[in-house]
Amino acid sequence: MAVRTQFEGNNEIGVFSNLTNAYCLVGIGGSENFYSLFESELADQIPVVHASIAGCRIVGNLSVGNRHGLLVPSTTTDQELQHLRNSLPDSVQIRRVEERLSALGNVIVCNDYVALVHPDLDRETEDILADTLKVEVFRHTLADNLLVGSYSCLSNQGGLVHPKTTSQDLDELSSLLQVPLVAGTVNRGSDVLGAGLVVNDWCAFAGLDTTSTELNVIESIFKLRDDAAAPTMSGMRDTLIESIS
Repeated sequence: MAVRTQFEGNNEIGVFSNLTNAYCLVGIGGSENFYSLFESELADQIPVVHASIAGCRIVGNLSVGNRHGLLVPSTTTDQELQHLRNSLPDSVQIRRVEERLSALGNVIVCNDYVALVHPDLDRETEDILADTLKVEVFRHTLADNLLVGSYSCLSNQGGLVHPKTTSQDLDELSSLLQVPLVAGTVNRGSDVLGAGLVVNDWCAFAGLDTTSTELNVIESIFKLRDDAAAPTMSGMRDTLIESIS
């Protein structure tokens, strides 16, 4: 299912959280309501970890991960790293990376098998990414945007990408990533999908401004709903794409 929420009145919840199939990171200092929503949906299956990275609570922007591992920037303190190691499952490998593009969540998007990265990402970071997260890495842009992590959201079930992505690019990316993709928006027309949405294979959290139509598209592409509702989805998706193009 997909749930709407805010972080201290902010709809960019993907900035303050990082959701995978093995764990969820949430930035410290948010309201109890924000945490309790994540915990009520996830705590039975995966740990919900309150954390900071480099003294900041924008954990979604600064980190990237999947069920195999988590990458954090070199500015992450030893104390923060230790807290993450103590809180995450033993199977999750954590690595600090020396990367000029240190907002890793903005320049990388991945699921458990593949990753899209900013074309200028260091070769060494790409190797660490492939090794730690056990993914195949592709350098790519989305509708001419270099920040692939900001303008897309990906799970093992599907992906949502920048609304101006052409159908040709959608087909090409879909075959590259081996998951169905759709162009769409969150938070009432925002194209910054990585900031407004976090998703794993069974749950999604979107900003409070996300419309019912946007939520339906999210639930459909990430397979978060019963198949019985699927026939209505293609019409809704077409309506959404028409309204923003």
